[in-house]
Amino acid sequence: MHWLKTVLLCLTLAACGFEPVYGPGGAGTALQNRVQIDPPNDREGFLLVQRLEERLGRAGDPAYRLAVNLSAGLQSRAIDPDGDVRRFHLIGAAAYTLTDSGTGAVIRSDQVNSFVGYSATGTNVATVAAQRDATQRLMTILADQIVLQLQASDL
Repeated sequence: MHWLKTVLLCLTLAACGFEPVYGPGGAGTALQNRVQIDPPNDREGFLLVQRLEERLGRAGDPAYRLAVNLSAGLQSRAIDPDGDVRRFHLIGAAAYTLTDSGTGAVIRSDQVNSFVGYSATGTNVATVAAQRDATQRLMTILADQIVLQLQASDL
């Protein structure tokens, strides 16, 4: 009986036009090792590009160019009775443009947004370490959102 459910699920997905991202002709296959990402300007950009390259691979013969404009800001979220900030939100946005390397034509342009939080309790060293970790988590989230949108697009 389990095999019947599996067959019905496959038929339903095939009927609705479902196409695996990494299947033949899928957007994941079209992008894999074919996207040249613009070099980063700072640590945040380096972390973002590093994650994008983990997901998309490094381009040997790039068919596409990905430019990312990154911005991040800090918001105080929890202030104790003494006026000390104990919790922060790191808010980030990444506007990106995917272009055809040969023609320069814009294929997709969009923006992703997210935030992460971290605590500022304990020593200054602990707070700096928490902020660095939060920055890495935020860049991973933004990069993963960019890749997801690119893979879901019609290339």
